[in-house]
Amino acid sequence: MKSLRSAAGFTLIELVVVIVILGILAATALPRFVDLTDEASTASAAGIAGGISSAASVNYAARKASGGTKGVAYNSATPCTAAALNTIMQTALPTSGYTFAQVGAMDCSVAANDGQAATCSVTPTKGTAANATVICVQ
Repeated sequence: MKSLRSAAGFTLIELVVVIVILGILAATALPRFVDLTDEASTASAAGIAGGISSAASVNYAARKASGGTKGVAYNSATPCTAAALNTIMQTALPTSGYTFAQVGAMDCSVAANDGQAATCSVTPTKGTAANATVICVQ
């Protein structure tokens, strides 16, 4: 028969030490996860800007290749508003959390600006803005 003294296991002090070490690790790692919201918003804005740029390129190519029968005429005087951008997008842009604004001056309603690029800024409520390029097409 074995005595109680020979039983294997962890002592209470060993368990407390492990819990304290895990607490310290969690406390040092927690700020890294809290700050990811800005980075996520910045990455999301870059994804939206990339989608806008791709849609504008495909729209311009379709319009020019088909002689104006495919795609949409992107000839807005304010090409970087959400309403104007939604005309070339398959899915509507997000209505909350982002603002869309023009960088520089470009009036796509002027026929002479056909094929010229306008730069649009996609700014999240948190994080850094990303730029999209749209192509004016009559």
